[in-house]
Amino acid sequence: MYKRLRKQFSDWNNPEPAARGRCSGLDHVPAFEPHRHLRLLTFNIQVGINTSSYRHYLTRSWQHLLPHRNRIDNLDRIARLISGYDVIALQECDGGSLRSAYINQVQYLAEAAGIPYWYQQLNRNLGQIAQHSNGLLSRFRPLDVTEHRLPGLIPGRGAIMARYGAEEDPLVLVLMHLSLSRAAQQRQLGYIRELIDGYRHVVLMGDMNNHAEELLTNTPLRETDLVPLPDTAHSFPSWRPEKALDHILVSPSLEIRRSEVVSYPVSDHLPIAMDVALPKGYLETF
Repeated sequence: MYKRLRKQFSDWNNPEPAARGRCSGLDHVPAFEPHRHLRLLTFNIQVGINTSSYRHYLTRSWQHLLPHRNRIDNLDRIARLISGYDVIALQECDGGSLRSAYINQVQYLAEAAGIPYWYQQLNRNLGQIAQHSNGLLSRFRPLDVTEHRLPGLIPGRGAIMARYGAEEDPLVLVLMHLSLSRAAQQRQLGYIRELIDGYRHVVLMGDMNNHAEELLTNTPLRETDLVPLPDTAHSFPSWRPEKALDHILVSPSLEIRRSEVVSYPVSDHLPIAMDVALPKGYLETF
């Protein structure tokens, strides 16, 4: 499949969109392993465009509309990174349009990285021009996956919720890409706050377009006890990180064994990684 998708890119001058589903299906995905820690990663991949200076927003802006021969190589570099993680949240993916040579980038990255489960959330459908999407990649079988449209004046922002482990006390991961507007973020995080209400073991991951201190003190997330990375964990822009816009926030019940901004500049954002372990008492439910 991976080789077929690469060939599909090489034939983009005469494209025939491949049949594709929203996810890979669960039959071949290993069961969740609660006895081990989880390696988490969130990454805004900017539809596979390699941006390394502010001028590239102008000079490479055409790549948001048209395919480029280097995009597939950049996706391969991203795949090599994510192959070392268990659950990956992807933002700014293309679900299969002209600019990606009709390749579902979530599917491509999952197959190139050898990750058995993937789920694509299409948030803004511009037909053959663009298929703006979020993506979930997972080495383990979730209990269920649901997608949510986030509120905002301009539609097109979304979140994916995946639950793992025991039905009565699951580990809940919510992957998101928030709006730039502070007013929209308030509404979107109010929605997410209600979504996670009542769960003990929660992970929020994604491009939140705001600093952690602001998110956890001046939005509905202040009603939670989520733990962030240090606010010095700058991820944007990738060539000179000055802003902490990408986050992994976790419940206190999850032991953080390691967290870092990954120095891997293949997008305009840097990835954020965290290793977590479930609480000892949680394992007794399996």
